[in-house]
Amino acid sequence: MAVTLSLVAAQALTGCGLLTEPTITVNVGYQSKTINTVNAGTLMRDRREFEDTLNRLGTANGKKYRVVWQDFASGAPLTAQMMATHVDIGSMGDYPLLTNGSKTRKYSDAETELIATTGYSLRGSLNQVVVPAESTARTLGDLASRRVSTSLGSAGDGMFSTALQRNKIEKTAVNIVNQDPAVGASAIDGGQVDALAQFVPWPQLVIFRNNARLLYDGGDNEVPTFHGVVVRRQFADAHPEVTAAFLQAMKATTEYINTNPLPAALRVSAITGIEPEVVYLYNGPNGLVSFDMTLKPQFAAAFDQIKTFLVTRGSVTADFDIAGFLDDSHLRQLFGADYEQRRDSIVNPDPLTGTDDLCRLPVADPAQASEVWAKDADHTQVAATPTCLLRRVAATPAVRAAYVPDTLTGIRLFADHAVWLQDPGAAPTQRYKPFATDAGADTYRAEHPQAQPVGYSIAVSQSRSSG
Repeated sequence: MAVTLSLVAAQALTGCGLLTEPTITVNVGYQSKTINTVNAGTLMRDRREFEDTLNRLGTANGKKYRVVWQDFASGAPLTAQMMATHVDIGSMGDYPLLTNGSKTRKYSDAETELIATTGYSLRGSLNQVVVPAESTARTLGDLASRRVSTSLGSAGDGMFSTALQRNKIEKTAVNIVNQDPAVGASAIDGGQVDALAQFVPWPQLVIFRNNARLLYDGGDNEVPTFHGVVVRRQFADAHPEVTAAFLQAMKATTEYINTNPLPAALRVSAITGIEPEVVYLYNGPNGLVSFDMTLKPQFAAAFDQIKTFLVTRGSVTADFDIAGFLDDSHLRQLFGADYEQRRDSIVNPDPLTGTDDLCRLPVADPAQASEVWAKDADHTQVAATPTCLLRRVAATPAVRAAYVPDTLTGIRLFADHAVWLQDPGAAPTQRYKPFATDAGADTYRAEHPQAQPVGYSIAVSQSRSSG
């Protein structure tokens, strides 16, 4: 009789709604100001792509889901929270990703796997070293005995350490100051440090604000750089539908960025406070970031080099299995038969194209394609070459931002912060050459001694007079 009464009572409680299936909470860690992860963080959260996908899923399976977003300044504290199982899904840069995989594998409930990329640069130009605009430093060697701000354990720190090794400079020769990116940006503005080594978007942000100039591009390390998404294996195994829903939402957000780059940049700016011109430098057409979710073979090769460095730092164990850390099965399920074709493509999914009506040329070559964003304009105008861009700037009453590719590397630059040379031996539409650094301009002049330095405003003025 007691058993019967208990059963009746349980049924009554269920009927009254007092006994329901518990809500599945998904803790997502992201870095709001790391704008090449916005498709797995800031913009995804703002557009509620993940929540909407989970709501549709819940309607179908009868479960309830709740998303908790946690914002971090860099990858290291995010990894600490994943180790404590307080974060289920997180996004961070390449060096922190490998550290994350190595450190979490010690714990069965915290062990992670890398399931997707957010954005990447095969050249490695998402991490850079900048110095105050008035600094006399021209090379990394000039930073000896100087104070350099970075975030220890971050992609910026890894890039800087690798750069010092490549240039045969002992790390003890510089004074490292461990600071969050925002603190470091303020420190270089206030003169408390002599250089800032950081990840996207901080180097170009302080350049845009006229507080710094580029000293060293991380791409010179010849190691691809990327950010990605990790998930706790235990969580993914327990809730495979959540992992699938996250990647579906990420795919929708990625496609939105690639098809609506200017509105996306404006929205990210409104959320983060980062100037839209800076966001668009990275996330716009031919931007420094290629938004592509696939796990490309180049990333595994980059991880091999990163691992060597991190093992010497004690951040990764020598026996850590990189191949076992990478899991593209979720992406294969998402993209189906198209996955391998997407993975093998290294073409920027958001190319800068169109027709230059001033130079009367098609805009097709990524190594030349340039862009002007006029003030109060809701669209940009393209230029076939940097020289054609100068003509466009000269013809535009008020310019919000102008973007050109570096002559040697093709990386996207603010035109007014580039180092310019005038080469009289070049074709008329190729006469003005922009460079990211003084060192790059020096390299060009070594082979083209006739090229001479020219200021940006003078180059614009001369372009105006030349038509």
